[in-house]
Amino acid sequence: MQTRNKVFDDISQLMTNAMGVAQGAKEEAETAMKSMIDRWLADRDFVTREEFDAVRAMAQKAREENEALKARLDALEKGAE
Repeated sequence: MQTRNKVFDDISQLMTNAMGVAQGAKEEAETAMKSMIDRWLADRDFVTREEFDAVRAMAQKAREENEALKARLDALEKGAE
């Protein structure tokens, strides 16, 4: 009976070790995939959402300033006539 328990203990230990190895392999694969995706995105010159929003706000402000200057120029030209 003692031999049978030893066999089950050995099988149990083997399965536990196999699960640990599988978990380690999964984590390593995830890390490698994330690294590969990060490199791919960096090579494509994508911008972050924050950078996009900042540039969009700057463009909107420039548009508003341009419209104000145009209105001022139109008023000055009208006054010079």
